Amino acid sequence: MLIARRADTRARADFATWKMMAKLNGTSSLPAEAQDFLASYRALLKEMPEAEATEATIHLIYKAYYGEMGGAGLPPDVIPRSRDPVSDNVTAFKRPPAPRPKTTGGSETKPRLPVALIFACLVVVYVGIRYFLQ
Repeated sequence: MLIARRADTRARADFATWKMMAKLNGTSSLPAEAQDFLASYRALLKEMPEAEATEATIHLIYKAYYGEMGGAGLPPDVIPRSRDPVSDNVTAFKRPPAPRPKTTGGSETKPRLPVALIFACLVVVYVGIRYFLQ
């Protein structure tokens, strides 16, 4: 059953990739096996709705992959996990919070000493040290 689950997952992923490549006109870069499956998919589309044609093609790919992966006999039916239908798998872009505007005054800002006051204090300290050392 593990081989069957892996084959089914791989078949679904590969078919989705191949289908997207076909939409982007990139089928010529696909392997011959993929092009054959897409041709059978197009033939099935003429006979049945898209959802049924997709499942039928995925089942054909699944059978081929099951044999390649070492599965013996007929491949078992893999029941897809029931999930809520996903309409879009793209996460919404969230803007970062706006930076807070800098306040020019108030209690939140640090009081800044003017450069001249700092220089005057350094001169006083220097003169004081020179005076006490002589």
